[in-house]
Amino acid sequence: MEAIVIIPAYNEEKTIGHVLAPLKEVALVKQIIVVSDGSTDNTVPVAKSYGVEVVELSENRGKGGALKAGLDNFRADVVLFLDADLLGLTPKHVFNLLEPVINNEADMTIGLFEGGRIATDLAQKMAPYLSGQRAIKFSILEKISDLDIARFGVEVALNRFMESAAIRVREVVLNDMTHVMKEEKMGVWKGMAARMKMYWEIIKYLTRAYSIK
Repeated sequence: MEAIVIIPAYNEEKTIGHVLAPLKEVALVKQIIVVSDGSTDNTVPVAKSYGVEVVELSENRGKGGALKAGLDNFRADVVLFLDADLLGLTPKHVFNLLEPVINNEADMTIGLFEGGRIATDLAQKMAPYLSGQRAIKFSILEKISDLDIARFGVEVALNRFMESAAIRVREVVLNDMTHVMKEEKMGVWKGMAARMKMYWEIIKYLTRAYSIK
């Protein structure tokens, strides 16, 4: 099976290199795609300096829209989604996320932080299935019709499909890994506002999804 990696990125010039460098060392990864979700900083030139594919969106579509843009342009047997603000990502983490899906031992893997920082460890313990680090078969992604409208509720969309379709899921512990929190990137107040917007997008998606159901 061939695997590609899709990384949605919005103004992540400071961290995107920490994600791309270890990915370049993993033989299982055939192609790396960064989707710049309306970035206004140097995310695009930094990503291009690593020799990866870059999809540039002129306006911000949210995480779900960015992931859909990547899927519309590239395909493989297995797709690995990674956030662009990860710290501590290693080739071993990538291998551990991909291997169970490539070997058909699971249909999806979900990466869970452990031993990185207390704040991110605690957040994942409270809501483990909101993790953005996932490997999944492309054939399953094709069945999820509302991925792009989920915006920041994309993980919820994947979870909802996971439950309804009874697919095989394996949790993968990502030791010593964390990510930069919104409050650190944007300052406390702007970061909190961005976090509240993210939660609101998740609530809107859930309300819509379950009203249709």
